[in-house]
Amino acid sequence: MERPGRHLSRPLYEGLPWIYMASGVLILLGSYWLAAHTALSLIIGLLGLVALIGGFVVLLRRRDYRELRSRYADPDALTRQDEP
Repeated sequence: MERPGRHLSRPLYEGLPWIYMASGVLILLGSYWLAAHTALSLIIGLLGLVALIGGFVVLLRRRDYRELRSRYADPDALTRQDEP
């Protein structure tokens, strides 16, 4: 059962956590290079850290959901809405 609405292509969807983590690392490196501007470097560093942690969270949540789904005989039962 497909959900209505727009969807990302599968390669892009699967690559999003890696894109978040790579951008987080690049932003953290940019923060390091801007160390002379203390406040700006701190703000940019926090954004990089959030992107890096966000990528890890998305990656782990997807892994856990797929593992849980594989344990059920009817995996679509997890996403289906029960109708009265």
